[in-house]
Amino acid sequence: MRLDPASLHEKLVRARRGGWCFEQNLYFTHVLRAIGFDVKTLAARVRWNVLPGVTTPRSHMLMLVPIDGRRYVADVGFGGLTLTAPLELVADREQATPHEPHRFAAEGERFVLQARIAGEWLSLYAFDLHEQVQADYEVSNWYLAHFPQSQFVTGLIAARADVAERHALRNTRYAIHHPNGETERRFLGTVAEVKDVLAGAMRIPLPAHRELDARLQRMIDANPGP
Repeated sequence: MRLDPASLHEKLVRARRGGWCFEQNLYFTHVLRAIGFDVKTLAARVRWNVLPGVTTPRSHMLMLVPIDGRRYVADVGFGGLTLTAPLELVADREQATPHEPHRFAAEGERFVLQARIAGEWLSLYAFDLHEQVQADYEVSNWYLAHFPQSQFVTGLIAARADVAERHALRNTRYAIHHPNGETERRFLGTVAEVKDVLAGAMRIPLPAHRELDARLQRMIDANPGP
């Protein structure tokens, strides 16, 4: 996927296909700058679902936006835990969002974004304030889309934040996370069920491609239910 503004607009707005962090956050950066905001683009090392002691590459994009002398982090592309409100960049202060509370933990010269989930603070990603440019994102964008073991190559991932809940799909496992900490989970065992979640809860228009059903069936066969 190309990261120029025209390609992003075609995919995200006109085709409504969704996208990952480089696409969503780069497009949002263009929007913010167009209406007068100064935006500094950053990169983060993901810690969510990463084993302790493992250092990941800078594979996530986020934005720093100064407003009235304060600095705010904006991020519209972190999947199932995407921020649903800007957060002021201050350490060790719980901040409310329409969904989970968040905070930044200081770690030397880095900040670690954390979310409180089921009463526990969990780390999402770590970042510093070294500015990134589009060329940096182009490298990560290509790598994650082509590396054979990339989770974005080997499986199906979709997420959407709704007004009162979050929807998350990973291969055949679909979850609805509620603000009170409760989660509904179910296994999708047929192509029809997967397509229903993608087109319904995720609001992704599905292409009338002759290979779609066959590829979804192969994904289901490779990810059997419990």
